[in-house]
Amino acid sequence: MTLLALIVDDEAPARSELRHLLGGIDGVEVAGEAASSREALTLAERMAYDVVFLDISMPGDAGGIEAARRLAALPGRPSVVFVTAHDDRALQAFAVEAVDYLLKPVREDRLVTAVRRVAAIRAGTAPDAALDGRIPALGDHGETLLIDPADLVYAEADGDRSRLTLASGGMVVSPRSLRALEDLLPAGFMRIHRSQIVSLSRVAAIEPLPGGRVQVRLADQAGTTLAVARRQTRALRASLGLR
Repeated sequence: MTLLALIVDDEAPARSELRHLLGGIDGVEVAGEAASSREALTLAERMAYDVVFLDISMPGDAGGIEAARRLAALPGRPSVVFVTAHDDRALQAFAVEAVDYLLKPVREDRLVTAVRRVAAIRAGTAPDAALDGRIPALGDHGETLLIDPADLVYAEADGDRSRLTLASGGMVVSPRSLRALEDLLPAGFMRIHRSQIVSLSRVAAIEPLPGGRVQVRLADQAGTTLAVARRQTRALRASLGLR
């Protein structure tokens, strides 16, 4: 299967460089270029592109985020990969279901990874399945991290995204909501509160609280304690094999 690609960037040298890099990757063909999101939308209405490599910020234009929303409404809905010099817009990008977020200057290995993800999606593999069970998150430099659930201690809701606390002691932000994480995570994780999911393997103790409630103490570097919703206490004990 050959992916038909559209490159959208207001700078001609950037379009040329991306075209050159894509030319060295099997299974992708650059079938169009646009210097604005308006031009890109016109082209996308005429041709069924598989993937649009889209700059996130174009002067005097509607911008990449809005363009991605409009592309999502088209029949066939091309996948979107953002290519940008801005390292602070990734969460907005994932909110419009971008497949990937590449920083300029684009590294060839990251571009290959993005193309593979698009190919998996266009072949009928669901995006989360294409992640092989891993959780997408935002790195310190705008890169896309893929977190192994085995490294996750607990996740906490943060609006329509989630904060992930890792076994290493670090914390990263995922564009997935806590509800979406519930569907993505394997067995061994439990929602103990409307705003928190914990790894059962990281529960070191269940401790009493006033009023008959309990909290879990986690086996992380901080010895984190989290209160358990009253209605979840029995299910938590059962999941841990306790009476």
